[in-house]
Amino acid sequence: MALPDSAWPDDPWHSASELLALGTAAVPAYGSGSLADLLPTIAAGQGVPGPRHTLTELAPADRNCVFLIDGLGWEQLKAHPAEAPFLTSLLDSSRGGTGRPITVGFPSTTATSLASFGTGLPPGSHGLPGYTARNPETGELMNQLRWTPWTSPRVWQPYPTVFQLADEAGVHTAQVSSPAFQDTPLTKIALSGGTFHGRLSGEERMDFAAEQLAAADRSLVYTYYSEVDGKGHRFGVDSDAWRGQLMYVDRLVQRLAEQLPPRTALYVTADHGMIDIPFDEESRIDFDEDWELRAGVALLGGEGRARHVYAVPGAESDVLAVWREVLGDRFWVASRDEAITAGWFGGHVDERVYGRIGDVVAAAHADVVITASVNEPRESAMVGMHGSMTPVEQLVPLIEVRS
Repeated sequence: MALPDSAWPDDPWHSASELLALGTAAVPAYGSGSLADLLPTIAAGQGVPGPRHTLTELAPADRNCVFLIDGLGWEQLKAHPAEAPFLTSLLDSSRGGTGRPITVGFPSTTATSLASFGTGLPPGSHGLPGYTARNPETGELMNQLRWTPWTSPRVWQPYPTVFQLADEAGVHTAQVSSPAFQDTPLTKIALSGGTFHGRLSGEERMDFAAEQLAAADRSLVYTYYSEVDGKGHRFGVDSDAWRGQLMYVDRLVQRLAEQLPPRTALYVTADHGMIDIPFDEESRIDFDEDWELRAGVALLGGEGRARHVYAVPGAESDVLAVWREVLGDRFWVASRDEAITAGWFGGHVDERVYGRIGDVVAAAHADVVITASVNEPRESAMVGMHGSMTPVEQLVPLIEVRS
């Protein structure tokens, strides 16, 4: 089980590894060292009213940019210095580097992390608690990345984004990303505020982000790149394709850093790390073929390494007992209330979010996933996976460059 309070002190890299060795889930550092704390800290330094967070090492700047690289975990970056020489140079404290790891939150997955990043809230508040989650109003599984089946975005996530608060406070606010993301519900509820600028290539995004930073005395700019994650899912996080993407984003970061206008802070971070899972029966447990795990289960949500299990009414305790017995040496398995009390989703869970969380929540700590070959064929075929609270998935870089 997880600890009742945050288990990530100033050195989450070592504390997480030690807790994992003890069989304990390290609760993400909500409120002190998580992805949700980054934008509120930046905005507070620009005079934007809102919650105050405690990334105290971040000094205020007039102009701020966050470059979020999908899927670039701290451990993967540290393991590949040859492919990322510029980023690696920014980690070297002996040369003035400021890079350190922060936690992303649970589950460590894109929809949840982008919502945490953009709203400054943990999953229990913003209400995107996984890749897929049950809609208590309809009983259907909702894919919160693709937003299917449709539900009203503002009903699902009613809180303002930090970008909206900054824009209302007079800060020049912009998002520079792929044109494909401009009108998605996830963008609307997590990243909207100010103006969205679609640019196809990474180089165009870096150049235009620099222009937007210089457009006002106070500016807040967000830019994003997705293909590190895409290549990791398809080929694995040590493949030639993945290494090529790391080399490319390293050049993108340097390109942007070299164009920063005066009085600017650039922050490079990510939404999760990733782990490669072998294609064998021990590592990939197929829920659709496992009668024992299916017994009493009405819906299977989440993703391979972070499952929400929705039981048939009345079968909740039996499902919890079976999942613990079958998976307890490879997964942290908790009831909904246990996971909430332990702080997996933050210090508070809104009433509207409570029923979206599984009756049973299972998070992998071994190199294993629960696939669903019939209902999730695409996801089940991925090489690289993420979602849980292990260091390789949970820790992402927070790298700072100032002009």
